[in-house]
Amino acid sequence: MNKLVAAAQQVQAVLDAASLRFCFIGGFAAQRHAEPRVTRDVDVSILTGLGNETHVIDVMLGAFAARREDARAFAERYRVLLLKTADDIGIDATLTALPFEEGIIERSSLFEFAPGVWLRTCGAEDFLVMKIFAGRPIDWRDVEMVLRRYGPQKLDLDTVRSRVAPLLAAKDDTEAMPEFERLLLRTSG
Repeated sequence: MNKLVAAAQQVQAVLDAASLRFCFIGGFAAQRHAEPRVTRDVDVSILTGLGNETHVIDVMLGAFAARREDARAFAERYRVLLLKTADDIGIDATLTALPFEEGIIERSSLFEFAPGVWLRTCGAEDFLVMKIFAGRPIDWRDVEMVLRRYGPQKLDLDTVRSRVAPLLAAKDDTEAMPEFERLLLRTSG
């Protein structure tokens, strides 16, 4: 088992032991839904709600080293706790509170990344929503890979559209949905 998968397994064990709700996003979700690729850190979304951040920060700082001296203050301000394992693998723990984020975690499921190592990752539709919203070139590549891997018949595209539309509206993004539809047409044929 590689160090990154082992690090994610450690993170999951700590969160499970603390009965915290979470799922892996980022590189692990890309490996599950898009394509295998090199990633250097573990991205995890932890549901804190509003007001429970201190408990989650305490749990994580009790298990992992901080990557910055002001890790607690940084997490309280920006809702991202930057940690590392004993093997120096980075952990980016996002402290989530929004109903949409809670839904991603609720819909997440286990996937076997190595023999006997099952990690909780977000679903394909939620991965698409996050990638469409982010809209960077690497995100659009991931969107295309998910569409090619699953095909439109295996994805709930109406759900993707309905979940991403309000997020794009909130940032006045009028270009992402047409780009998604172009990619969908290109990968459907």
